[in-house]
Amino acid sequence: MRTGMKWPLGMAVALGLWGASSLALSQPSGDVPAGEQAMEELAALDAVSTPSSSSLPSLPHLFESALRHDARLSQQRYELEATEQEVPMARSQLLPQLSASGGYLWQDSTNIQTDPEGFGLDQPAQRPGTFDEHHWRLNLQQPLFNLERWRGMGRADAQVGAAELDLAIAERDLALQVSEAYINAYLASRTLGLLEAQQESLELQVRQAQRAFDLGVGDRINLLEAQSRFDQAIADAVQAENELDDALSELERLTGVLPDFSGGILGDLAAADVDGDWLDERPWIESIGNNLDVLRALAERNIAESDTRVRRSGYFPEINLNLSYSDRQSDDDLRTSEDYTASVELNMPLYRGGYTVASVRQGELRTRASQEAVDNAHNLAAQEVRQRLRALNGNVRRLEALARAIESSELFLEAAERGEQLGLRDLVDVLDARATLYDQRIQYVDALGRFLIDRLALQSAVGDLGSQDLGNVMQLLSSITAP
Repeated sequence: MRTGMKWPLGMAVALGLWGASSLALSQPSGDVPAGEQAMEELAALDAVSTPSSSSLPSLPHLFESALRHDARLSQQRYELEATEQEVPMARSQLLPQLSASGGYLWQDSTNIQTDPEGFGLDQPAQRPGTFDEHHWRLNLQQPLFNLERWRGMGRADAQVGAAELDLAIAERDLALQVSEAYINAYLASRTLGLLEAQQESLELQVRQAQRAFDLGVGDRINLLEAQSRFDQAIADAVQAENELDDALSELERLTGVLPDFSGGILGDLAAADVDGDWLDERPWIESIGNNLDVLRALAERNIAESDTRVRRSGYFPEINLNLSYSDRQSDDDLRTSEDYTASVELNMPLYRGGYTVASVRQGELRTRASQEAVDNAHNLAAQEVRQRLRALNGNVRRLEALARAIESSELFLEAAERGEQLGLRDLVDVLDARATLYDQRIQYVDALGRFLIDRLALQSAVGDLGSQDLGNVMQLLSSITAP
């Protein structure tokens, strides 16, 4: 299980914060009242940043596509089907073993019976010197007591159980990968929209600085600084666009589908219903036994224990029932025969050079090693749960703080715009307030994405990740998407 995930939007958020703080440094030295055209352009920014958005791609449907498309998951399914054949193979060792054999023989033999004259005897040959012969044999063996083969059934069942868990782990990992790529694509698309709106805001700042310079109340340094900030905003938008392309490419690789996240913008961030009760870790720790990695380690221990029992069977005897029928047709009448045979055989191993003792010891050591692996998996799962709970608590507090900051920034923006209309503030103050609001909204979306991924990882750590959780992720993202 992954204990940490890279967040590709973190750099975009940092650049957005730096761009917001840099706006204050680019203010003209004099107060330049905005004209009607500038105010109309500012008002148009809201219209640019609030287009109608299409509905979000369905995350559960994308996961269903991934279940059909992902090559690694298909490989794991075939591995499971192959491992399932261990059961009939082990069972076959307890069932009757029927075999048939046959052959043809031509022989030219010279001896006292086939050529008595050659040995100085005056008597007819008793057997032909040259003859053809056909023979075939049918043999049936039924194990009556074979502890090694009987215990092999248990080992096969344990191997199938482990293979089933391998498939479940592959499906869990695929769900996390698809969800993370989906969240990244959503956040990158919304971040790109905010950065493009911020870019337009900075473009207006460049125009205002150019107007102030043309009027002689500004200087060229302010104009160049404003242009520099505008160029940086373009670079930030390009980076966000690249991050969106990377996330979409990952989704296409996993699902075989290229979803469309374009056309959507952020709505009311206060509509996000984030559960803040992540303080009590006790119920989560108690559920670690359902963690798939812990269950897989337990399955590996069961395989080791079953294998050790099979090895100990080498101390016990084997008893087999043998039934056979043979028919031999030959030109030599003395070789012609038809036989029916029934026998019970007992095979008791007495000494194999110490092989059985070493084999059993090896199995016991591997069982101990597998138990340590179970303890390690349990400890890792507990650590994962605690880390995710701490991250969720931190995310919730950060979201609450950002929500208050956004609310304050909205009020400050209204005041700046009102001051602009009254001539108490200049256009740059309005643009600074607007850029700060953009950056805080980007930070809020980033924190919300971290919250969603940490929540999915926590549910995975306790073995409680299901398709409903993917629907909940989409529902939360839809709640902050403008209709």
